[in-house]
Amino acid sequence: MFAFMKKPWRVLTLNSLFAVVVATGILAAMPAAAQIRTLPDFTDLVEQVSPSVVNIRTSEKAKAAVAGGGSGIDEQMLEFFRRFGIPVPPNMPRGPRSDRAPAPQEEAQPRGVGSGFILTSDGFVMTNAHVVEGADEVIVTLTDNREYKAKIIGADKRTDVAVVKIEATGLPAVKIGDVSRLKVGEWVMAIGSPFGLENTVTAGIVSAKQRDTGDYLPFIQTDVAINPGNSGGPLINMRGEVVGINSQIYSRSGGFQGISFAIPIDEAARVSDQLRTTGKVTRGRIGVQIDQVSKEVAESIGLGKAQGALVRGVEAGAPADKAGIEAGDIITKFDGRTIDKSSDLPRLVGNVKPGTKSVVTVFRRGTTRDFSVVVAEVEAEKPVRKASAAEPKPPVAGPAQVLGLAVSDITDAQKKELKIKGGVKVDTAEGAAARAGLREGDVIIAIANTEITSTKEFEAALAKLDKSKAVNVLLRRGELAQYVLIRPAR
Repeated sequence: MFAFMKKPWRVLTLNSLFAVVVATGILAAMPAAAQIRTLPDFTDLVEQVSPSVVNIRTSEKAKAAVAGGGSGIDEQMLEFFRRFGIPVPPNMPRGPRSDRAPAPQEEAQPRGVGSGFILTSDGFVMTNAHVVEGADEVIVTLTDNREYKAKIIGADKRTDVAVVKIEATGLPAVKIGDVSRLKVGEWVMAIGSPFGLENTVTAGIVSAKQRDTGDYLPFIQTDVAINPGNSGGPLINMRGEVVGINSQIYSRSGGFQGISFAIPIDEAARVSDQLRTTGKVTRGRIGVQIDQVSKEVAESIGLGKAQGALVRGVEAGAPADKAGIEAGDIITKFDGRTIDKSSDLPRLVGNVKPGTKSVVTVFRRGTTRDFSVVVAEVEAEKPVRKASAAEPKPPVAGPAQVLGLAVSDITDAQKKELKIKGGVKVDTAEGAAARAGLREGDVIIAIANTEITSTKEFEAALAKLDKSKAVNVLLRRGELAQYVLIRPAR
């Protein structure tokens, strides 16, 4: 048991024993609230930050009948509900309607409600892009009940950040915090207008940082109660600084279930600076299609651990293409910053100003190389071209058949189409190859980190392999590259 229980009570003096009894009695007599001193008091914090938080109402012009019209829910509100996982009955009317009504006229229809916070004393307000998207009118209400019509300065859907402007001065602006100092387990607070209930305060702790949900930015995950209407409101640390913008919740019921997400304020600030300056966000690109690197692939090619971004395709004429980056390469660093997962790359590249020369570190067939890339500006994605059909060739017999493969040389036209130096075409994939995911028409360009330019080289490489071990194969399917592992039959 506990060490102090082994010590005999007789060693205690009468005075010390009396002190223990008295102290115990005092603690027992004290109320529970007085004994707990680790829980934070948010009252001063609320008084400090609350004046900087605003309520945002939006409306849009809609065709409405003068008489005989019905009521319903518009598409913008539906999108608002869908973002937060709120179920909508399938028979719910969609928008206003009329029966033999006079000619419709335009009128402002309430669209949604959200939150925001004052960035500058001269009236710049930050919120979520989805709060103001599609709005014809934005009304900002301060805590003292003053209302202003706001102008949308700019909105960025990718990060879900928007900036609006009201004509006012002397406003209480928020303090911007340092996200790098934020720790998991730290107390944080949110202020917003859930379900239209203005200046609602909720609190919790930081559950995780850099949470990847598939969006462009990594999120701050908290257990702060967030509901529809909190969108765009601030996430505040115990120093009274804004560290995030409350944006999303994870819910299966439509209500709060203990998981909410906030956009890191450092990322949001970069976006807002561009929106305030130019009204839009400019991002960098290098022109690659990427995928995650699995643990099995990483081990088989000698990468060590699952990290980096697998280049599945390189856009013709793009910065990566000009620099010499190829499909099948694994980008491990960008400007010296490690790529832990594939989603890190577009974020790092996106933050670089177009025209900047950057260094891309690539792992290619067992070696690491650096490439100098001039970052371009993001543009509309181009459709992926399909590879032309290959001319039929007789299958090649030999060691390939052990893996369930029948391959043949590819034509010069295919090489030109795929922009590759060589490779072999898969004519048949059976057994181990089929289980690995290879299929007819794939082009194998490397096996076991050995580049292949012909069937002769392919057979020679196979002859050197240990048939009892899995072998990594780099292949092209259309314009996309991927790794597969062919495992021997057991």
